[in-house]
Amino acid sequence: MKTTLLALALSVAALPALAADPLTEQIAGADLAAFDAFNQCKDPAQLAKHATFFAPDVEFYHDNGGVTWNRDAMLANTAKYVCGNFRRELVAGSLKVFPIKDFGAIAQGTHRFCQFASGKCEGMADFTVIWQLKDGQWQMTRVMSYGHRSVAQN
Repeated sequence: MKTTLLALALSVAALPALAADPLTEQIAGADLAAFDAFNQCKDPAQLAKHATFFAPDVEFYHDNGGVTWNRDAMLANTAKYVCGNFRRELVAGSLKVFPIKDFGAIAQGTHRFCQFASGKCEGMADFTVIWQLKDGQWQMTRVMSYGHRSVAQN
């Protein structure tokens, strides 16, 4: 029995590591880049970079803030309420990505928000994003951020 388990363990160890799904890798990379700029949006150049990740006609649905119907309105809210106040972090392991044939992808996950002033990460919410691949660039076309809640600081 020990020999069989050892042989099985060695066989599994010899298998090449399973490659991550390329679509998930692309969306995770786009999410990281978009929110790296978001987290530094007090710098106008970073806010402009953040804007490039959104379609001009993006619809942004926020359970507490309401709806914005385009990129300019969404960015105005970001500049007013976010920049210099807090950063967004993707909760590790929460991102799920699903393809949309001939269009792009749906991304779902959980993010937390950390105050710059205190360093505390006490806010959390779920999100769903519709990403479109257009001319080789991923852009968000619909964004939903919902279930905002306070969480205890670990």
